[in-house]
Amino acid sequence: MSNTQSNLTHEQFISTAIEAINTEISALALLTEQIDDRFAQACDIILACQGRVVVTGMGKSGLIGRKIAATFASTGTPAFFMHPGEAGHGDLGMLVKGDVLLAISNSGESDEIKMLLPVVKRLEIPLISISRDKRGMLPRSADIVLTLGKSQEACPLNLAPTSSTTATLALGDALAVALVHARNFTSEDFALSHPAGALGRQLLTRVEDLMHSKSEDLPLIHQQAPLQDALFTMSAGRLGMTVVIDDSDRVVGVFTDGDLRRGLEKGIDLQTPMHEVMVSNPRRVSKTMRASDALSVMNENGISQLLIIDEQDRLEAIITLHDLLKAGVK
Repeated sequence: MSNTQSNLTHEQFISTAIEAINTEISALALLTEQIDDRFAQACDIILACQGRVVVTGMGKSGLIGRKIAATFASTGTPAFFMHPGEAGHGDLGMLVKGDVLLAISNSGESDEIKMLLPVVKRLEIPLISISRDKRGMLPRSADIVLTLGKSQEACPLNLAPTSSTTATLALGDALAVALVHARNFTSEDFALSHPAGALGRQLLTRVEDLMHSKSEDLPLIHQQAPLQDALFTMSAGRLGMTVVIDDSDRVVGVFTDGDLRRGLEKGIDLQTPMHEVMVSNPRRVSKTMRASDALSVMNENGISQLLIIDEQDRLEAIITLHDLLKAGVK
């Protein structure tokens, strides 16, 4: 192998890339011709699985298998990857009755997987194979044989797995997507598998997870109290607002930093009673609402706080724009 500089021009690099991509597109087109009742039967077997889908494959097939298992697991189908070489030295104990084995070998002749087949049969584990065609020991031993078709590799030597691994990955994605539809898998279900990500925060975080509750000495002021008193309440509460209540502690309005600023610009008297300067019918949300939906309410109405009010119209909690942004809600 030479370490000299390439004699290809930039145009040739680009044309080579396009040719490789078009070759892989052709492999995907060929794959669509392989999708038939065998695919549907594979879906039925996985849906009926009482255990996990165990994915195995050697080399590049194994790398693709890891991604397929991860996609299954994050979309409602319990799955993990089992290395076929390690399985022959003890890890086959991962596979138990009730599982389904999805074995990947482009040639269908992976020696490492061949060694596992007698045990798989003894355990009566349903075997789904993915290979180039129906030839080979693996597809001959499988309950369901999924094929990719005899596509040309994008590798100019037609040796390195390129088009075949792309097709395998697409077939795994197709299985996962079909199962998502079959299970009526929702975005909330997806979020449960991704709690640390932005999507998980968006779908799982509720108002009640971020709100300031009664135990935090919420800023309240009576509707007859003067504006001057409200300034102290707002400062102590540090939420940029105060909630105005009546004699029965029912919420009748709110007064925010913005209302104060606008009032001072107009020369408002600090002895003015709160019921004359407050904003009536303040926006309220349920504590079980998604935090992302609460953020939308704030943005749509140009406000920075929302109230959570109980059935007796008494203040239960407050959530602010700062709370949402600090939690990474978008």
